[in-house]
Amino acid sequence: MDIPSTAAPIAKAATPRAQVRPPSRIATVIRVTSGNFIEMYDFFLFGFYATYIAKAFFPATSEYAALMMTFATFGAGFFMRPLGAIILGSYIDRIGRRKGLVLTLAIMASGTALIAFVPGYATIGLLAPFLVLIGRLLQGFSAGVELGGVSVYLSEMATPGNKGYYVSWQSASQQVAIIFSAALGYYLNETLSKEFIADWGWRIPFFIGCSIIPVVFYIRRSLQETEAYLTRKSHPTFRQMLGTIALNWPLVVTGTMLIVLTTVAFYLITVYTPTFGKNVLKLSTEESLLVTLCIGLSNFIWLPVMGALSDRIGRWPIMAVCSALTVLTAYPALSWLVAHPSFDHMLMVELWLSFLYGSYNGATIVALTEIIPASVRTTGFSLAYSLATALFGGMTPLVSTLLIESTGDKAAPGYWMAGAGAISLVATWLIYRGIVRERHPLPA
Repeated sequence: MDIPSTAAPIAKAATPRAQVRPPSRIATVIRVTSGNFIEMYDFFLFGFYATYIAKAFFPATSEYAALMMTFATFGAGFFMRPLGAIILGSYIDRIGRRKGLVLTLAIMASGTALIAFVPGYATIGLLAPFLVLIGRLLQGFSAGVELGGVSVYLSEMATPGNKGYYVSWQSASQQVAIIFSAALGYYLNETLSKEFIADWGWRIPFFIGCSIIPVVFYIRRSLQETEAYLTRKSHPTFRQMLGTIALNWPLVVTGTMLIVLTTVAFYLITVYTPTFGKNVLKLSTEESLLVTLCIGLSNFIWLPVMGALSDRIGRWPIMAVCSALTVLTAYPALSWLVAHPSFDHMLMVELWLSFLYGSYNGATIVALTEIIPASVRTTGFSLAYSLATALFGGMTPLVSTLLIESTGDKAAPGYWMAGAGAISLVATWLIYRGIVRERHPLPA
């Protein structure tokens, strides 16, 4: 008697639940990737306004020296990423994805506020660049696990056969930040005088970023824990996590190599592009921003498309082809651009590099979540990603500036990107066809 009456409400309840499932997943993706938006928004602003930040916080005898100090500070934050990956990554693997992602957002917000509100060198002297450095270190410590935490969360909430598509939104959310910040920068440059922007107007986008943080914090707090984490019977202690990472060190090393192209390409075509356009190609600020905005839009399109394609044809074909094309075309493309500098030509070259980045990244990020053991997935992913970013990607603006200055070749950043492509091509073979696959079989 009771069975029919109990089953009926369950059957009725199942229908509306099935109807709201897709919007619920969309809302979850937005919640979990919102922190990525803030991180990349601030990183892009630091790269775009590097010239103004250099004058405000790093006075030097030459513009080149001040810019180098600014990019060195920008890069310093990346060396905190491996530390954040280990400490915060183990925390997330032990206590849960949701709590960890809320904590990383709080740390990131502290670093952002420091950079936005610190007075310039003329006001407080050496304390100014010191506080900016502290802000970058806090951002780097948080970012060390932000991307890993988000990617793992998305992979664990994805529907069967769609992991590539879901995980690609981790990187796609960063492109929204690029589009938004580039559009904002373009608007400010159109409406405000150059003198006002150079004085303190460049801080306005940072203030706007600070005002967005409470909203992001609110929506991220409503995240639910992933079912994959909740159903796991045990979670490793910090010592156990270190032991598992040490045991799987070939995966971490090859995973780092795998991410080199992703992180170098991203920082070259987004964060460094405005500086390259203005200082090297001598294009206007508005033209450089428009190119960057278009690149963000292009990335946003290619990432989910190629992530979904990797679900259908596999990860490694896309990764192998794109890394090989990067080796063959990165320097020739930039060399042609330098020989014929114009807005149209810069847009064409950057869109090609965007296609290579978006295609490779769309397949690679989900691949990294698949090769790391589940018990230390956040820590292992974050460590591999952080090492690649610290040693290669985060250094891209600094290395590019240094290569151009030391060689006199304005297309020299192309060598850096081609080298990254070669490293990732080797890693793709090692993981999917070589010795690493033999010793650490990939999931079916």
